[in-house]
Amino acid sequence: MTTEDQVAQEEELLALTSIYYEDEFRRTNGPPGGEFKMCLELPSDFLISIKSDSATNSSADNFKNTVSFLPPIVLSFEFPPGYPSSTPPGFTLSCKWLSPIQLTRLCQHLDDLWEENRGSVVLFPWIQFLKEETLDYLNITSPYEIEVPSNGLQSWTQSPEKTFGAGEWPSLDKRAIQDVQSASALVRCILDFNEAQQKKTFDSKPFLCNICFMEKLGSDCTHFKDCQHVYCNTCLTDYFKVQIKDGQVHALNCPEPKCTSIATPAQVKDLVGEQLFSRYDRLLLQSSLDLMADVVYCPRLSCQTPVMKETDGAMGICSACHYAFCVHCNMTFHGLAPCKTPAEEDVELEEENESAEEEQRRTLENASNKMKNREWIKENSKPCPGCNSPIEKVGGCNKMSCTKCKKYFCWICSEILSYKDPYEHFRDSAACADA
Repeated sequence: MTTEDQVAQEEELLALTSIYYEDEFRRTNGPPGGEFKMCLELPSDFLISIKSDSATNSSADNFKNTVSFLPPIVLSFEFPPGYPSSTPPGFTLSCKWLSPIQLTRLCQHLDDLWEENRGSVVLFPWIQFLKEETLDYLNITSPYEIEVPSNGLQSWTQSPEKTFGAGEWPSLDKRAIQDVQSASALVRCILDFNEAQQKKTFDSKPFLCNICFMEKLGSDCTHFKDCQHVYCNTCLTDYFKVQIKDGQVHALNCPEPKCTSIATPAQVKDLVGEQLFSRYDRLLLQSSLDLMADVVYCPRLSCQTPVMKETDGAMGICSACHYAFCVHCNMTFHGLAPCKTPAEEDVELEEENESAEEEQRRTLENASNKMKNREWIKENSKPCPGCNSPIEKVGGCNKMSCTKCKKYFCWICSEILSYKDPYEHFRDSAACADA
């Protein structure tokens, strides 16, 4: 190796190190060389699908997805003693979603670029071509079908005729490496890489929070995927903590007015911490059980365990305290005998009150108050048509909002109203509007 070649090699490696990020380019510790990972810039809404001729990859055959990023093309190179004065770099080109034939075409073009620049350093022209011209050079457009034959020596992205045209096509280049195990493995790799790159891009961008009106990096923000709204973590944490402490676990949605996008459990946990998330998870389960028609709660105040109704629909047996009770009147199960009327219960309560000890008296008073509360609720409220929760109307118009299931409904006819335009019902129904 001449001194000039040695200096040129070192200067080229130093230049590449200063231009590109560490996750794009790295030098090798042994002989002079390195590895470059090129993530191509895809057009927006780039649709890919996977087709396989292997019977074991039937699930991957149905894969269709829009992606923003695909796994990189990897250029591994090593400088020979005569580079750049007389000898080109030795290299391999590998990729998970390009076929060996497509990679062969790229290898041949890198050889052509060396011939055009013989005697000069060539890595930068190689990298620029691979990053900026690969899609056009291989005529890759959306929608793009990746074909994965069971025979790895054949094209698994496009047929040779589509790649090179009719007639003969070149043999595969040994420097072109197909880096994929199976169609299902390729699907996992594409989805994981696309998600990781999207997060990386999001974390590095600034966003304006519409709560505090401060601009913060995406790494300090939360992104609602359904609606694409972004808010800073500090504001969302405060908002979610208040909602959870108030028991409004179904209201952990995007703060944007009229937006119905819901925060995922993982987002909630990251924002509010383990302890408050446990409360959120418990309340969410309880509210879900409340909406299930075949689930009731043990009537014992010291228990309150969720209980599945028996097949006859009249009896519940608590799995915690083993109390068998009537699901209609919450008293001890009485078989085919009818439930006692409130008047009968009042008489029994009065008789028991006369002889009961003070502790028993308090228990009976609580039960009596509970019964009176049920009667008051029955007379002064209406059941929500969505979840059957009692709703009281204290004023305002006839458009009601259930605090439990969040549905809108008409107080007059109990019809469930549209989220987008709940007042359309009152414009169409004069009876409900005038009541």
